[in-house]
Parts: sequence; structure tokens; C-alpha cells
Amino acid sequence: MLRAFRDAFRIPDLQRKIVFTLLLLAVYRLGNTIPTPGVNSAALSQANSGGLFGLISMISGGNLSQFSIFALGVLPYITASIVIQLLTTTVPALEKLSKEGEEGRKKINQFTRYAAIGLGAVQATFFAAMINSNPSYIAVGWEPGLFTTMVMVLTQIAGIAFTMWIGERITEVGIGNGISLIITAGIIANYPREIAATAALLRNETISVLSVVAFAAAILVTLAGIVYVYQAERRVPITYARARGGAAGDARAAGRATWLPIKVNQAGVIPVIFASAALMIPNLIASATATRAPDVQAWIQSNLSFGQPLYIALESLLIFGFTYLYNSVQFDPKRIAEQLREGGGFIPGVRPGTPTAEFLGSISSRLSLWGALFLVVLTILPQIVQSATNISTFQLSGTGLLIIVGVALETLKQLEAQLTVRRYDGFISKGRIRGRLNN
Repeated sequence: MLRAFRDAFRIPDLQRKIVFTLLLLAVYRLGNTIPTPGVNSAALSQANSGGLFGLISMISGGNLSQFSIFALGVLPYITASIVIQLLTTTVPALEKLSKEGEEGRKKINQFTRYAAIGLGAVQATFFAAMINSNPSYIAVGWEPGLFTTMVMVLTQIAGIAFTMWIGERITEVGIGNGISLIITAGIIANYPREIAATAALLRNETISVLSVVAFAAAILVTLAGIVYVYQAERRVPITYARARGGAAGDARAAGRATWLPIKVNQAGVIPVIFASAALMIPNLIASATATRAPDVQAWIQSNLSFGQPLYIALESLLIFGFTYLYNSVQFDPKRIAEQLREGGGFIPGVRPGTPTAEFLGSISSRLSLWGALFLVVLTILPQIVQSATNISTFQLSGTGLLIIVGVALETLKQLEAQLTVRRYDGFISKGRIRGRLNN
């Protein structure tokens, strides 16, 4: 990994890409320090937020707690992308667009941007109304009302649009996926502050050195498990009865074997995000029934708050359900089996057509089970570790670690691919190969 970055800085083109990426990420982080007009950031940052609010704040680098101009960050875009991706497999018009190549992809991306702005406006309205409901969250010189709400909403919409522009520019000109790097930067931005708070507890002897060591060991074990599972895949052997391409000179390629990779964790962190969003509904009900039904609010806070056994059980069930739902939509065994048959490929020992689809479906179901168990462990383990070590200043989030590891590995792969292309260019521009090309 370090060697790849070292080699990249020796190539001027890659060096410019990396510097450009870092500069845009710095601009994004700079915008996170600018508060939204009309918001008392100091009072809002002291408010306790958990569940989905905590997830949003983690992804945005703590922007939600301060309600900066980038408070919502890329979350509306992520939500819109997931929705559009799911609709692509169910809506015939979107499915047709996805098969039209580059032009179809551009139209789908445009629909995603429009959906992100719409979702962002709804989310911004919700948070603005929540802030206006508490006068202590309003800055000096501002009054709760329609004008203040509109200013907050318009500021957040502008922040969402600018964040999407930064992400797209990084993807097009820089290194890595821009949206993923923005999310990773937001998560990492919380760590220095949390490490300093944990060190302060250690100096005050509030926690023991053994607890810190156990906490650090849990982080390392979690990271190792994430790397192992993230890269784990089931390789289904595929044999092609005839050469793809149909050229007579490629006849010797007939009968060659390859494989179809199926990842253990196909859904990523999407089931965790959906489960957190679903469990946010009881908290909203508790807030709405605070005065009319205090018993309902008390029961929800006692049983459905973050870290409670019932909350953990429901979260685990929801993660299982969303994992199977997402994998069933994204991985279509019938479509893959049809593509294999059209390309002259088959799985050894399995008949083409329906038997192949059933075989791939059974493999996907088993892998979905292990992927769901992996996500459940990532969600529950941090809660258990923090409860056992009594370290609440450092938010050990399996979701955040999974995002960081996944983005780091994907960025490294892209960087290594860029280095490989440039090494090939160097081979072509020198020596005997160049002489042959010139002749």
C-alpha cells in the first residue's frame, strides 16, 4: 500500500490527481466549520442525538451536531442512489436506460441528482422544524418562524448540491470515488477529538489502562475481520464451450475456464443504514407523544432506545431482512444464467438455464446469511465493547470502520490500476516494442 502511494507521487499526472483530491476534500472540511444562518451551534452541539441522528452525524463528520452548511452532507445522495438503484431493477423504463450505455448512465445520474435534491429538501425541512421547535437552538438576532426555516432549508439544499459537485469532480478528475471519500473524510474527522477525550479520561484515571488496551484490541480485531470478509468471495467456476468473439483464430480459447465471483457481503452497509432509519420511527413517535401519551414515551425510551436489548434484537432482525432484500434485488440468478447461456458459458456439472439459476440462487442465499451475520456482529460488537470497557468518548462504529476499510481498498485498487496502465505505457514507449510500432 505504501509502495503504491510512493510510486504514485513519482508520476506527475497521478501526483496532480492526488493533490486535486486532497484540495477538494479540504474545501469540504472547511465548509463544515461554517454554521447554518440562524442556528446556535454551541447549544445544538450539546444536545444528545442517537440512532439515525448519530449515524448522519458520524457520516457527515459531526456536521449535524453543529448543523453546518454541509450538515446533511452526501446522505440524501446516498439515499437517492439506493432508491434509484432498486427502482432500476423493477421499473422497465429505468432498466432500459441502464442498458443504453453511457447516455443511459448519464440520464440515471441526472435522475439521482434530482432525487437527492428533493430528499435533501424534505430532510432539511424536518431538521429545520426540529431546531425551530426549541428556541435555545436559534441564534441571537433570529426568531423562530417561516423565514428562519426557509433560510435553513435553502442553505442545506445549496450545501447538498455543492457537496455532490465536489464528489463528482473528485471521481472525474481525482483518485477514487468522490462521494465515498467525502464520507470517509467525515468519519475520520471525528477521531482526533474522540481520541483526545479518551486520553483525558485516562489521565483523570476515570478509565484504566487495561480498558484502553482491550478497546484498542477490539478495534484491531474488528478491522482484521472487516478486511477478511470484505475481500471474501465465492468463485463459481465457469467454462466456455466456444470462444467469445467468434473469431476462427480464437478457437483454441474454447474450453477455457474462469469464474464468477460472488461477494460474501454484497450489500455493504446499506442494510445497517436502512435498519437505523426504521428504528428512528419509534423515537419520532416518542417525541410526538411526549405530552399526550407520556406512558408510551416512557415505554419507548425504556425499551427502544439505543443499546437496549429489544432495540438490539429488532435491529438484528431488520439487518437480516434488508440484507436478503437488497441481495435478491441486486443479484438476479435468472438474468446471470441467461447471460451465461447466451455467451456459451456453463457451470461444470450444472445444466444451463433453470438449473443454473437455482444453483446460483442457493449460493447467493447462503452467502447472504453469512453477510447478514457479519453485519449484525459489526453492529452489536461495538455496543458490547463500549459497555464492557466503559469508554463512551470514542464512538466505535462497525459501520464507520466498514466504510473506511472499503473505501481505502477500492481507492488502492484504482491507484494500482493507474500505475499499471502507466507502466504499460512506459513499456510501449521504449525499446524494441516502440521500434516495431514505428516501423
